Amino acid sequence: MRQGKILLSCAVLLTLASPAGAAPDEDLLGKASGYPVGSLSNWFYDESVRVGSFSNVDQILPHYTLAKSATPLPLPSAPDSGIEYRFADRSHTLDDFLAHQRVTGFLLIKDGKVLAERYQYDRNAGHRFISHSMAKSIVSLAVGMALGEKKIASIDDTIAKYVPALAGNPYGETTIRNMLRMASGVPFTEVYDGKDDFTKFNRIRFSQDSVAALRAFTTREVEQGTVFHYASNQTVALTVLMHAVTGTTMSDYLTTRLWQPMGAEADATWTMMKDGTEAGAGNFNAVLRDYGRLGILLANDGAIGDKQILPKEYLLDATDWHRQPDGFRPGSATRYFGYGYQFWLYPGEKRRFALLGVYGQSIFVDPGLKLVMVITAAAKNANVGNEPFARERDALWRGVVAKYGSW
Repeated sequence: MRQGKILLSCAVLLTLASPAGAAPDEDLLGKASGYPVGSLSNWFYDESVRVGSFSNVDQILPHYTLAKSATPLPLPSAPDSGIEYRFADRSHTLDDFLAHQRVTGFLLIKDGKVLAERYQYDRNAGHRFISHSMAKSIVSLAVGMALGEKKIASIDDTIAKYVPALAGNPYGETTIRNMLRMASGVPFTEVYDGKDDFTKFNRIRFSQDSVAALRAFTTREVEQGTVFHYASNQTVALTVLMHAVTGTTMSDYLTTRLWQPMGAEADATWTMMKDGTEAGAGNFNAVLRDYGRLGILLANDGAIGDKQILPKEYLLDATDWHRQPDGFRPGSATRYFGYGYQFWLYPGEKRRFALLGVYGQSIFVDPGLKLVMVITAAAKNANVGNEPFARERDALWRGVVAKYGSW
């Protein structure tokens, strides 16, 4: 993996020290072998190569590169009095969270300043960490930019208007807006057991192409736009759309519109598929601090200083639960989260949202408090909602919010 040059002040270097003691499950995650990088066949499921693979996936899979900015956005450090949160009827600190959970990287930013930056499992600021489904939110941002540039006339157009090869298929006849909301109405199982529709879809996509994989699903069980149903192939449909409307890769499209303007300090990569599309629904890779810079951009409603990089109204539509239909609001889309345009929406009157990926990848954003929390991880299960990781992570975020404001 190519390492970006990272210039850190002495003060920031002190914040990079890992907590005392061993990180959770070091032996299971490959410490004795130096956290090896896996192969094409085992990198996603095998926990013995999970740490190495999730921070070096561009050594395993072909990829596009999003070149870094010539003028990285400064991330100065600021003193912090410590993070506290309540979990399991006890008070805890950031060190406790890192001791409990398989976190590879942690970053907390307020008002554009780094309050805490930590790494475990011999990872460091030069590693590019995999996004998993956080990439879905990046695809949404690309759609918003294409809409702003009139490459997409309306998100109430169908996908097939721009991708004729999907005409007559339920995904092709779904509107862009409903696809952004994961509301195509097409049944699809995604449980990461190697036997689900997610596996079937990827098998076809790898052996043929994205359109063939989408066309393999031919029925709609409910009317589009009525029910939230999480399915990664809906983001793939948006990825195919973006290639059609821009005539280039999303990586090239976003390099000069997002990655460089937001001030990325290192190159990012995105896995390339056989048909030339990006993985789209996952497999974006970036250093922790650049995920933080993306969070800062989102916390500032798409602006860096006086320059508007992301279309503000689209971003508000994507991330404010008040702008969603009833079925997509917190407590309705799921028992906890709402869902916008490929973003998870927190309950509560104030606008807070998250980019989430399997095995614990996450960026949390509070625009009102200008708070950003980034976590990369190698959790035990793909669906962290089935383990304490998600509950403790949520408690930590609520503790951070409570320190600087109120829920």
